[in-house]
Amino acid sequence: MKPRQDFDFSQAGLEDILAHLESLLTDAVTNRHNAFHTPVLLSIGLDGRPRGRTVVMRSFDASHRQVRCHTDIRSDKAAEIAKDARIGWVFYDPASKWQVRLQGLAVLHHRDDQAQAAWQKSKRMSQICYGTNPAPGTVIAGADQFVLPQEPDAIAAGEAHFSALICTYDEMEALWLGHKGHRRMRYRWMEGGEIQSEWLAP
Repeated sequence: MKPRQDFDFSQAGLEDILAHLESLLTDAVTNRHNAFHTPVLLSIGLDGRPRGRTVVMRSFDASHRQVRCHTDIRSDKAAEIAKDARIGWVFYDPASKWQVRLQGLAVLHHRDDQAQAAWQKSKRMSQICYGTNPAPGTVIAGADQFVLPQEPDAIAAGEAHFSALICTYDEMEALWLGHKGHRRMRYRWMEGGEIQSEWLAP
């Protein structure tokens, strides 16, 4: 799906724009050419400072407002989210001119049905990463002083470190960059399920 290079705001209301953004995010799960496929995930560091890193979006569910990526349970971000579940996402696509930010709460699924299902759907090249020794973020003596599993049993053992991070977001803010003027909007989902939609100054 080729991203739209121009968006006709004269014909679209806030509800139409939300549907368009959800379609872009849905497409990005399987379309690696969609820049939304690799967003920046933001968490609150154990020292209280913001932490960000690029991840691969594995699923997007607009009806439940959920985004999923995968992480090693031994990683810093897993420890950060275990301490403070508040996270953010930043998606940016220079082709379609859209920036989308999501905010919500994350849950780490480890050694449960959701983690197992996600592991089984993961490609072998992805599964290998979870057998990294030593653990991600460990200080090592040189750039290549780590080991990746090669044998099937060793690769399978990496499932013990695998977790599916699922975020349920309650706020979406989007910015469209246009040469005739930017457009910015925000969506908030209230406890009763209703959506608060509003235009913002760009």
